[in-house]
Amino acid sequence: MGIKCKYVFCLLAVAYIFSCKKKTAKSDIEIVFTQDTLQIPYTYWWDEAGPFIGYCGEPYSLVFTGVLTHLEAADEKAGPLYTSQKGVIQLEKVLYINDEIEGKYASQRYVTMDSFHQLDLKVSDKVLVFCYDYENKVTIPGDKSIIKIGDYDHPLVESTKEYIDSGQNVLEIKKDSALWAAYGYCDSFKRILRCKEDSP
Repeated sequence: MGIKCKYVFCLLAVAYIFSCKKKTAKSDIEIVFTQDTLQIPYTYWWDEAGPFIGYCGEPYSLVFTGVLTHLEAADEKAGPLYTSQKGVIQLEKVLYINDEIEGKYASQRYVTMDSFHQLDLKVSDKVLVFCYDYENKVTIPGDKSIIKIGDYDHPLVESTKEYIDSGQNVLEIKKDSALWAAYGYCDSFKRILRCKEDSP
């Protein structure tokens, strides 16, 4: 092969490499954070909370990992139905955003909620958080929707990403049933799994 042919071959090879783009997953979201804070309301009257709610799986509105940067004392004056405890989470990675709801996430670096009561959390703890849509707003239904994780590559994070990437199809993470059960989500996981298995 002559020098000219080698040169042309190299150019074609480089062009091919740069033309091939890596397919990104649904949970692979790139965000340039702003120094703003999103207030996420607490739907404390919901009877379910966690990563798997509803009979066949309620779709997420927002899922993220982050670190707890501020935690106030519990406040029983909020009302007779629940005890308020406010906290602030600094986001590390957003795994899912529902862009169709009005009160959607808009690149805020911080979120604040008052649903931390009775959670074994302290400032600097890392968390995985699941939010849902209520009246077209991002909300959190309870303390079981905030999961303490040791690090951002925790097995629950990886399973959550796989679940999101599959279009929130629990059949695709059936192998992780024991993992979710170990964190107290056995019944809700199995309920949604049965629903999906029974669906035509």
